[in-house]
Amino acid sequence: MIVSRLILKNWRNFRHVDVNLRERQFVVGPNASGKSNLLDVFRFLRDIAKPEGGGLQKAVKSRGGVSKIRSLAARRDPEIIVEIYLANSPDEEPIWHYAIGLKQETRGYRQPILSFERVSQGNKKLLDRPDSQDKEDPERLKQTFLEQVNTNAQFRDIARYLESVTYLHLVPQLLRHADTLQGRQLEDDPFGQGFLDRVAKSPPRTQKSRLAKIEKALKIAVPQLKQLQFERDEDSGRPHLAALYSHWRPNAGWQREDQFSDGTLRLLALLWSLLEGDSLLLLEEPELSLNAGIVEQLAPLIYRMQRQRRRQVLIGTHSEDLLRDQGIDGREALLLTPDSEGTRVEVATKVKDARALLDAGLPIADAVLPRTRPGNVEQLGLFE
Repeated sequence: MIVSRLILKNWRNFRHVDVNLRERQFVVGPNASGKSNLLDVFRFLRDIAKPEGGGLQKAVKSRGGVSKIRSLAARRDPEIIVEIYLANSPDEEPIWHYAIGLKQETRGYRQPILSFERVSQGNKKLLDRPDSQDKEDPERLKQTFLEQVNTNAQFRDIARYLESVTYLHLVPQLLRHADTLQGRQLEDDPFGQGFLDRVAKSPPRTQKSRLAKIEKALKIAVPQLKQLQFERDEDSGRPHLAALYSHWRPNAGWQREDQFSDGTLRLLALLWSLLEGDSLLLLEEPELSLNAGIVEQLAPLIYRMQRQRRRQVLIGTHSEDLLRDQGIDGREALLLTPDSEGTRVEVATKVKDARALLDAGLPIADAVLPRTRPGNVEQLGLFE
């Protein structure tokens, strides 16, 4: 399944959003326009749906509370709404519809509470809260039915889909120096600190197959690389990735991940994530640290790999090289445009000027990306 439509109201940068989504979706916009916040909607739903240690209260609290989630553009109607439609493909009728509305208690601990929770399967309504029991006991509205296994049986497919959402924005330094940093690993490891543990926990045959495919790709992107393998430290048992590089002395070119370049680590983690499953994958600036020639091939690479697994990939990016691929359909680009009433989100083909350029054969990099450029950016070069 994929998220075929997203509706938001008063979510962070966005006062109102209603967009259809494709299997591969690029999110572009100026700095601070809300690209990360748009992707965070799906992480928020995942955090609610998690069977262990999740739930509405924790999902809101981990984001600083309702006041931090609610859009600054919200005025007389402060309700926060998140709605998704799930379908087998972008052009098919939705199978599922899930929607929640959030507000804050007016007194007491000011906890988040549901203003509504609705679920439909096709045209059949399965849930519409608040119900009579909620009205008798308002404390029930502090939890969604989505997060409770005793109440989500009729729509558990939604919960399972959302709890498997994956986010990747690997920070090479956290992976490379995990032993010395000794820092607390964030839940769900969004920055790749525990990436090697993910590799280690995969079944041996699956691990071997994935690393063989990744090795093949890395040999193209990193010409000196000859071999990639998984190994464990003899003393501590800690997992490692080791690569053999060309060297004038036989077997003298072995390096572990703490010696890999930032680009190698990020590309390796990207490839692993694309091979890892069929759930919704959120990628934050996958072009970072990579050579422009490699970045130019990311869009077709992602397309081929996600199509094999029929998974959806949402990509936040600033990269001209990534968006220059002629194979990117205008419907696959979401343009974020900030204004005084919050950020607008539009499919590129719905933007009149951009559509004319796309129809003329220009790639997203030339038809859409220039609209994200700050108006007076030339003045930055004059700064003293």
